[in-house]
Amino acid sequence: MIQVKEVKNFRDSWRFTEFPNKLYRHVEQFVPALSLDERHVFDINQNPVHEYCESIRFLAFEDKKIVGRIGGIINHKINDHFNKKEVRFTRIDMIDDIEVTKALIEAVAAWGKSKGMDQMIGPIGFTDLDRQGMLIEGFDQLNMFITIYNHPYYKEHLETLGFLKDVDWVEKKIMWPTELPDKVKRGAEISRKRYGYQLIKLNRKKDLYKYAYDAFDVYNVAFQSLYGFFPITRKVMDYYIKQMILLVDLNYLWFVLDKDGKVVAITIIMPSLAIPNKKSNGKIFPLGWWRLLRASKHHDVVDLYFIAVSPEHQNRGIIALMWEDCIPFGISRGIKYAESGPELEGNLQMQNQWKDFAFEDHKRRRCYTKPI
Repeated sequence: MIQVKEVKNFRDSWRFTEFPNKLYRHVEQFVPALSLDERHVFDINQNPVHEYCESIRFLAFEDKKIVGRIGGIINHKINDHFNKKEVRFTRIDMIDDIEVTKALIEAVAAWGKSKGMDQMIGPIGFTDLDRQGMLIEGFDQLNMFITIYNHPYYKEHLETLGFLKDVDWVEKKIMWPTELPDKVKRGAEISRKRYGYQLIKLNRKKDLYKYAYDAFDVYNVAFQSLYGFFPITRKVMDYYIKQMILLVDLNYLWFVLDKDGKVVAITIIMPSLAIPNKKSNGKIFPLGWWRLLRASKHHDVVDLYFIAVSPEHQNRGIIALMWEDCIPFGISRGIKYAESGPELEGNLQMQNQWKDFAFEDHKRRRCYTKPI
């Protein structure tokens, strides 16, 4: 008999975080999340998004053995703004038994209905910077450090339970150029001379705070029309900045200022941390921190976290200005390719920026929806 239990103590919180690491321990393509971050994301004392979100976690047991997990989220700001009554599900993992999946979904649905919700979507996180989207294509590809890996049967289970596609994201493997394209040079030159934009790179992490908040303001405006997005608050910015500052490589961080010195664009790229984090099974200690640090210095794959440009400054060569520095640096580091991360299939502006690069669409992930 399957029993579903709400996570209420440290032991169950730890078991909730570690369940996928055990479920996928023999799956080559799986990359765990950082365990410490995963425990903090549901902690109302650690994650300030709980000022306007509610969350809950459940574990499924069969014969006292954990066979699944799921989280539930209600983002009241998004619901109020869009006049919706949606409960989100997140961090769903389970054995290949549809009865387990059904029990987990029903637990979140019942919680959502008790809060007045009438629709369920997922998997999707607290914010657009959280993990989201169920993998439906690309199961043979190594997962990114920041994305979800799951077995193919997850999709089958959800669709059997009546869930329908709400939106898809695609992920690209982008081959790194061997030389700086002339088109990038021309675009960067126009950006500088015609519009007066200036590229900024930092030498010290403490200087991040000079630009980070303005950069997140750009992020809030640039992505405001995207699926599931809602601008993050200053406290939530602090939460993500604290995470970012530990891992970010300043060589892969670019800000663009306009002629008045205002931040109008940001690009964040990271050395791929997938393999070292997999070796440490998501743990920082005892050797996880060393593996992550070593990977930041020795790598041939990078992850494109995001590129954000203020809408009024788009189509003015700003992206070319950043690529003008980025591409030669990547060549000097011996970068072979970049992982784009999830991009909404309908975001044609994002898709079109890769048309001059050699790439392949190699993963697809989906957010599902269902009335409750």
